[in-house]
Amino acid sequence: MEQKRILVVDDNDDICSMIKRYLEAHNYYVETYEDGVEALKIILENKFDLIILDIMMNNVDGIEICSIIRDKINCPIIFLSAKNLEEDKVSALAVGGDDYITKPFGLKELMARIECHLRREERISQNKNYILSSKNMIIDILTKEVFCSGTKLKLRKKEYEIIEFFMLNKNIMFSKEQIFNKVWGIDSESYLETVTESIKNIRRKIKEADPNTSYITTVYGFGYKWEVTDAK
Repeated sequence: MEQKRILVVDDNDDICSMIKRYLEAHNYYVETYEDGVEALKIILENKFDLIILDIMMNNVDGIEICSIIRDKINCPIIFLSAKNLEEDKVSALAVGGDDYITKPFGLKELMARIECHLRREERISQNKNYILSSKNMIIDILTKEVFCSGTKLKLRKKEYEIIEFFMLNKNIMFSKEQIFNKVWGIDSESYLETVTESIKNIRRKIKEADPNTSYITTVYGFGYKWEVTDAK
């Protein structure tokens, strides 16, 4: 089986070394960088299966790095941070992060989360129904592109995944908790505002391309569902 490539970016050399040793012992290929600017260059020039990104670093922080790379890469990004406030976690997920682990952390937990995200990516790549459509919208699962009325939507990774999830489950109601669990792959009631913000952004981008059609319906008191209707 091909080795999965993981990039670790943290300005603490001890943390980088600890993660590298542990993951390499479990047959992962690992590169580590302590400088955010250098890491940014490496990310844009190379392909990784997963990125572990510290938030608080010198010269450029993890949030800024994620905001730069998120539209260019599709691999999962796990944030590490000593910050444990809810707003910090929401900000990290909203900018395109897939997970958030607070320091100090256990290596077994980190490994479990890595494997969870990699399994999910593998399931997506094995989906044989490569093209999904709904009225004026088309999704190419292989390229992870969404076209609405002929316009390619510029989506963040999780925005794309929410649309894909809805289109695979049309006309089914889902709560914010269910959407977060299915799309982010973890259980948490702390990050539900991230779902609300992501859906707001999706609706705005769809409306710019197709102002006459509504695709996501709010089910008051429950959540959302994918339902094609005329825009109000």
